[in-house]
Amino acid sequence: MKKILIIHTGGTISMKEDEKTGAVQPDEKNPLHDTTPSLMNLADLHVEELFHLPSPHITPMEMLVLRNKIEEKVTKEKIEGVVITHGTDTLEETAYFLDLTVQADVPIVVTGAMRSSNEIGADGLYNLISSVKVAASDEARGKGVLVVLNDEIHTAKNVTKTHTSNVATFQSPQYGPIGIVTKRGVFFHHAPTKRATYPIERISKNVILLKAYAGMDESLFRAIQTLPLDGVVIEALGQGNLPPRAAKGVCSLLAANIPVVLVSRCFNGIVQDIYGYEGGGKQLKEMGVIFSNGLSGQKARIKLLVALEMTNEPQTLQQVFME
Repeated sequence: MKKILIIHTGGTISMKEDEKTGAVQPDEKNPLHDTTPSLMNLADLHVEELFHLPSPHITPMEMLVLRNKIEEKVTKEKIEGVVITHGTDTLEETAYFLDLTVQADVPIVVTGAMRSSNEIGADGLYNLISSVKVAASDEARGKGVLVVLNDEIHTAKNVTKTHTSNVATFQSPQYGPIGIVTKRGVFFHHAPTKRATYPIERISKNVILLKAYAGMDESLFRAIQTLPLDGVVIEALGQGNLPPRAAKGVCSLLAANIPVVLVSRCFNGIVQDIYGYEGGGKQLKEMGVIFSNGLSGQKARIKLLVALEMTNEPQTLQQVFME
């Protein structure tokens, strides 16, 4: 059997619902620990509880600790696959951070739950079982970090949480899942063509995410320039356009040598320098704004945090965001 490491970090999958108040909150003991023996027929499991945090409490610093733990365990203990349990609110960001930074060539699967362990229809144990199956699959190797919930296998780059409470919340807009988990096994029907990783040692930069809206002006851009600031990601309109006054705010950021990355607030498609009017993508590109190749705002922020540990040179950053 494969030697699989399960790392618990917290989240709904490790919580219980209070029968009197209905509040879902962390318990003193992670309920998944009691279920581990029932999974031993799937793999040689090694379990570690790294954090016991709701996912809104996870920061890039915890993500880095998690990355380091994976690298250490794979190197020292010859781990052949990793499963991470995580709260769903920031699950996609942690998964993408690991996809960008883990150098170890073993399957890594991130999973969670939409219902706590004692709710009717709890999905945590089922998702954990599915994830162990994927992590132990030979076909999972070389596909980057994967996210497994609700019988579906998604890539960390494309998956996103699409519903506040539905168990089928995790979807990959535009591309769909790359595989499924059934009672008979794990089946992949396509695979990502590229993956780039970056061997960073720390996370030390401050990157802010803004969302464009009708009538947006330069005031927000002036305000954030009063902060310690290393980069900005903007969820722009459509194919990559901004209101004219917002574009002036971007110009002031660039003049201060603060990298600005543009994504779309649409969840399908990519930004492109098409429109030539004031605030249009063509003007923004000529100003020096970095265009991202289809990432969401939250993932572009993670990528910029990682990239800025290596360079803040605009042309190099643009190349990184086209990978």
